[in-house]
Amino acid sequence: MKRMHDGPPTGRKRAATLVPLLVFAGLALAGCKQKNDYVAPPPPKVSVATPMERSVTLYEEFTGNTAASAQVDLVARVSGILQSIGYRDGEAVESGRVLFEIEKDQYQAQVDLKQAELASAKLKQANAEREYNRQATLGQQQVSSQRSVDETKTNFGMASATVAADTASLRIAQTSLDFTTVRAPFAGVVTRHLADVGALVGASGPTTLATILRVEPLDVYFNISEQQQIDMRDALVREGKTLRQMREGARTLPIEVALNQDSAFLYRGTVDYIAPQVNAATGTVQLRGVLENKDIALIPGQFVRVRIPVGRLDKALLVNDTAIQSNQTGSYVLVVGQDNTVEQRAVQTGPVEGPLRVITSGLAAGERVAIGAIQRAVPGSKVEPVAGHMAAAPEGETPAPAALKGNGSSSN
Repeated sequence: MKRMHDGPPTGRKRAATLVPLLVFAGLALAGCKQKNDYVAPPPPKVSVATPMERSVTLYEEFTGNTAASAQVDLVARVSGILQSIGYRDGEAVESGRVLFEIEKDQYQAQVDLKQAELASAKLKQANAEREYNRQATLGQQQVSSQRSVDETKTNFGMASATVAADTASLRIAQTSLDFTTVRAPFAGVVTRHLADVGALVGASGPTTLATILRVEPLDVYFNISEQQQIDMRDALVREGKTLRQMREGARTLPIEVALNQDSAFLYRGTVDYIAPQVNAATGTVQLRGVLENKDIALIPGQFVRVRIPVGRLDKALLVNDTAIQSNQTGSYVLVVGQDNTVEQRAVQTGPVEGPLRVITSGLAAGERVAIGAIQRAVPGSKVEPVAGHMAAAPEGETPAPAALKGNGSSSN
C-alpha cells in the first residue's frame, strides 16, 4: 500500500480558494460605500419667547442718608445728685415720660420759702391797701392831710411791687424744681445714659444725660444735580405741578427707599423739602423725604438708595436679563426669524426689574428671542424653536430704577 504525502496545492485548488474571497471583498466594499453617505444632524432645540409688553415707571436713583425727624439732647439744667433713671437704654418712650430724676430737696425748700415770702407780701399788700383807702376817704373829708394820703399810696404801691417780685421768685424756684425731673419732649427712642445714678450733674453748666430721637416718621436726605432738578421740574410740569407748590406745601412727589443690600424698594414716603439754593461747592440741591417707618425698620444714619419717579413707558418691551449678551459693540439678543434662522440683533437696554430688563430699541413686539440653550443658537444657523415664557414680572405696573434719559420715550 502506497503512502500519500501532503504537498503544495495545485493551481486549480488555489483558484477555487480565491474566488470566494474576492466575492466577499466586493460585497464588503459595496457596504462601506453605503455607510459613508453624509446625513445632516437635526437643528438644535432652542427655547424662545416673545418680549413681555407692559407699563414701566422710570426712576432717577440717588444715594441718601437716613436721619431722625427730631433729635434733642436731654440735659440736667440744675445742679444736684442724679437719683434715678426711668428707662432702659435704647427704649422707645412716649412723650412726657419721666427719664431722669435729680435730687429735689433743696429746690423744694426754695419753693416753700418763696411761697411763704409771697404770702407775707400779700398780707402786707392787703394792709397797705386798706390804710390807703382809709386815708383817701379821710382826705376827701378834709380830715387827713394830702401828705398822709400820698404816703399810704406809696406804701401800697411798694407792697404790690413786693408781691409781684415774690411771685416771680416763686415762679423761678418752681421752674428750678421742675428741672429736677427730665421728661421726654416727644415720643422717640432714647440713647444710652451718659451719667449714672449718684453722679453730680449740672454743677458747672448743663450736663447731657442722653439723647432722644424721633424715628417715626424718619427723614432721608439726598442730593440731586442741578440738571436733575431741571429734569424733575419738567416731569412735574407734565403732571400739572411745580416745584414752588412742593416747597409751599403741595408735597406729593413720592419717593421709594431701599437699603444698600436690598434689591426691592420696600419703604415709601414723600418729599417735604427742597433746598432753595444750589450748593456752590458740590453743584447739587438737597432734598428731604419723610418715611412713615411704623415698624422702625430703618434707623438714623443708614446709607440708603432713594428713587423718584420721573416718567413712564406705556408699552415697554421686557425680556429676561439673562437673554441679553454683550460684546465690544454693545448689547445684543439672539432673535429666531420666521425661517428659524438665528440673527444677532443689537439692542439698547433700559431699566431692570427683577429678572427682566427693558429693551428701549432694536426689538419689536412679537419677535422670538432666544431665552434657553442660547449657546446652541449660532447666528446664521437654523434651530428648532421651542416655545417658552419670559420670567414672571411683579403684579401691577412695573417699577424700574433707571437713569433719567432726556428722550421722547417717557410719557405721562
